[in-house]
Amino acid sequence: MTANSRCSVAEPPGLETQGREIDSLLRESELRAGDSWYVMTRRWYEQWKEFVETREQNSSSFPGQIDNTELFEDQESYHLKERLVENEDFVLVPAEVWHKLLSWYGMADQQPPVERKVVVDQPNTLKVEVYPVEIFLCLHSNMENIVTAQFSRTDKIQLIQSVMCRTFAVPAGSECRLWMKSSDSNCERLRNLHLSVLEACLSSGMTVIMETRNADGTWPSSTPQIMRTSDEQDSYRGQPGVCGLTNQGNTCFMNSALQCLSNTPPLTEYFLQNDYLEELNFTNPLGMKGEIAEAYADIIKQMWSGRHYSVVPRVFKAKVGHFASQFLGYQQHDSQELLSFLLDGLHEDLNRVKVKEYIELRDADGRPDQEVAEEAWRNHRRRNDSVIVDTFHGLFKSTLICPECHKVSVTFDPFCYLSVPLPVSKERVMEVFFVSLDPYAKPTQYRVVVPKAGKVSDLCAALSEMTEVPAAQMVVADVFNHRFYRIYTADDSLSCILDRDDIFVYEQKKLEEQQQQQQQQQQQQQQQQEEEEEEQVLLALYLRERSHYREYSSSSTTLFGHPLLLKVPRNSCSQEALYNLFLQRLARYVRLPEPSEELEEEEEEEEEEELYKTQTNGISDDEEQADTEKAGPSSAPASCNDGPSSSQPENSAAPEALPNANHVEDSSDHCETTNGPEAAPDSVEPCEMNNSGHSEPASQQPDNGAEDTEENKQEEACSSEPAAAAAAAVEQPAKRRVCRKRKRLFTIQAVNSNGTTERGMGDAGSAVSFDSQPYVAIDWDPEMKKRFYNENEAEKYVKNASMEVPQQQMTVQLEECIKLFTTVETLEEDNPWYCPVCKKHQLATKKLDLWSLPEVLIIHLKRFSYTKYTREKLDSIVEFPLRNLDFSNYLLRKNTSKSEPPSRYDLIAVSNHYGGLRDGHYTSYSQNKDNGQWYYFDDSKVTFATEDQIVNNAAYVLFYHRQDKVRTPTLPSPKLSPPSTTEPKTDVTSSEEDGASSCVSMETD
Repeated sequence: MTANSRCSVAEPPGLETQGREIDSLLRESELRAGDSWYVMTRRWYEQWKEFVETREQNSSSFPGQIDNTELFEDQESYHLKERLVENEDFVLVPAEVWHKLLSWYGMADQQPPVERKVVVDQPNTLKVEVYPVEIFLCLHSNMENIVTAQFSRTDKIQLIQSVMCRTFAVPAGSECRLWMKSSDSNCERLRNLHLSVLEACLSSGMTVIMETRNADGTWPSSTPQIMRTSDEQDSYRGQPGVCGLTNQGNTCFMNSALQCLSNTPPLTEYFLQNDYLEELNFTNPLGMKGEIAEAYADIIKQMWSGRHYSVVPRVFKAKVGHFASQFLGYQQHDSQELLSFLLDGLHEDLNRVKVKEYIELRDADGRPDQEVAEEAWRNHRRRNDSVIVDTFHGLFKSTLICPECHKVSVTFDPFCYLSVPLPVSKERVMEVFFVSLDPYAKPTQYRVVVPKAGKVSDLCAALSEMTEVPAAQMVVADVFNHRFYRIYTADDSLSCILDRDDIFVYEQKKLEEQQQQQQQQQQQQQQQQEEEEEEQVLLALYLRERSHYREYSSSSTTLFGHPLLLKVPRNSCSQEALYNLFLQRLARYVRLPEPSEELEEEEEEEEEEELYKTQTNGISDDEEQADTEKAGPSSAPASCNDGPSSSQPENSAAPEALPNANHVEDSSDHCETTNGPEAAPDSVEPCEMNNSGHSEPASQQPDNGAEDTEENKQEEACSSEPAAAAAAAVEQPAKRRVCRKRKRLFTIQAVNSNGTTERGMGDAGSAVSFDSQPYVAIDWDPEMKKRFYNENEAEKYVKNASMEVPQQQMTVQLEECIKLFTTVETLEEDNPWYCPVCKKHQLATKKLDLWSLPEVLIIHLKRFSYTKYTREKLDSIVEFPLRNLDFSNYLLRKNTSKSEPPSRYDLIAVSNHYGGLRDGHYTSYSQNKDNGQWYYFDDSKVTFATEDQIVNNAAYVLFYHRQDKVRTPTLPSPKLSPPSTTEPKTDVTSSEEDGASSCVSMETD
């Protein structure tokens, strides 16, 4: 041991004791977030272990002082080398082990201990942070003097401030604030000192700037110098308030609400004049410690500086998400919900009442409304006193009446905005495609009017009036991505069907039960007829195309075209019967081969003794897998009576005849048997049985497609000469059959509802599985599809005259919505009222009346309707006045003196929502308070607007300013050329060069 260690070295215990103590500490150690571990060179640690194992104090393996020199880049900064590998270059030991080794052996001169923290790398995953965050530190007053320091990701911002105060010798008691700089034009306040480095998004290479408050209480600069914009942006002097907000990812709802509030004169002037600084409430437990108010003030000052085309409200969004977790991330939200949160947050952050007193509310008990209203408003102001209350709060009267004892409860409650309902239509318009039974008729698109709360049967009934097809012969389905997303029953609710769904209605064949019953003269004959009657099955048909590279793999098929629904007899679901039926239904866009286009293919099979092995569904156990791979997903078990033949049962329903039916009806194989490879190919003339039972040469028979080995074996088993075949098999154990078969246009395969093949689907002798709703697919080879399937014709449809009639969009007046707001309603079951007389909850009647209105009135149009069964957005056009909205007819309190404020309002802003429930886009119209010009704000883009563009079916939240408080514009309105009445055209915020270069990412304090 040397005596030049930086720390005092204690007399170490014996080597055996050292090893035992260290091993015990290592076994007991575990990673805990925030604990300290130490980096040590592996070479020294291994030498120490060897030294302890020798148990000789004078051993040559004595390690000496702890020396980590080989881990550092240099001996000045003592930064670790890059890409060091644990257990190869270094080892990690817990703090207890480090301190023991350090006390026994000491450390080389001038070397600092390499302490590292345990951090949470991923959820439930801990690791030692070998490479901490390296940050540059400097003072605002001297930004040339930069010091580098390392901090763990778990260190608090408060530690960084303490280190900076100590490093730069900041006088004790000085008030400081920190800024985080990530680029030349992007800085933001490190406002919360209790955040960790990781939570504050500090990373290596970033700079933290400290500034101290001046003696007069001001700050040296409202923002650090590095936050000033480029020369181009400094020179920009646009109209204050005409500034876009960059969309950070589905934040258009926030941008829309901010633009409306930004153009609310009393609130904006309050922040621009710095009145908020004296009213920030940092102690309100219901508030956000002033952070929401400061973040909102930053946005307003930037937008009204006239220097920026667009700003990025990144810090504001982070603050909102911090205090309201529902707004975290980048999901789409409701602008009215954000507006409600923001107004409440600003109110609590700016509440002039520091300590709220408890106030017991009293019922009216027959007192005059004026007295009760004044008392309620007075009590409200005793606990809530802010610029938000001054500007946005009004009072309405709530009257509840018990249905049993008729107790009348009257209260006066404050409101910040009015949520008014829209008249709801009891009908809806649906667009559907009708697919006729006529195979040559194109699908027809209809527009039908149905009850909003109706059933699928109502849709069929409405469509039946237009098509003259009985509703009982219709099946309704939702088609998505070439498959049936859902097949509806008549009792399903129409609320399950969205406006954007592709709904197809399929006509089905009419059952012949009535005709059959008329022919039955006796009860016995009727029962016998019912037993013989065929059960109808609703069959779902998909179209699939095989891939080129894996022709017969079920995983290599792709759905295409429109699926079909058709009813077929249950016992007529053989391959042959379905093939002919599908050809008939697809006749409009599937061309049959011409006589000159005979499609034949030749197969050779060797008849082995395996033919007589135990078989399942006609396939030997050993060959089942091979046959499946050969025939692919379109193969299915075949029965002896497949296809038209003399042995077909009488009750088997034969499909209707088609032109050139001889090309598709005959599916027998043309086979010739050869005695080994030496036999001549033409030694036996191949023949097959036609429908009349006569034999014909194979050269005169058209080919009918490639059947799998399973079908060939079953057909051979059904031969009229089984004994001869068996004898031939005995004499010739290795015969070879040459089969010429007519190639089908497509093959048929039982599938599931997704259109994919599953092993074991399909009953023996049938192409369909009847365990549940049957689905089948017809598989096309690419070449056959290209030749015989007309894709252009398949996609064609016609529009019924109902599609040409323009939809009458519902138009309502804003006054109607206000009347609905003040209409008597009965409380819902999940929101009863507790009657103090009956001593129980009651479904009382409730009526709201307006008593007093604020300076700025916010009207929320309840376009989104939610019930237990339906959710929809109401796209009705609400016609609202831009000027002179008079509430005098809706106020209970009448003007009794000249001191009472008027009840006339002018529009100043509108938040718009375009789209539906699941998606959409928010914009806003706002009137600039300085020049009186209307502008259209669409995220970072701002354009001129005219008054005739404002009233539309997208209006969602309306901002009205009371006329006695309206400011006269101080600037002349810009001269404009008449823009289009459909959408704004003139862009007033785009720079002449690159619009992105003028977008400012800075956040001021």
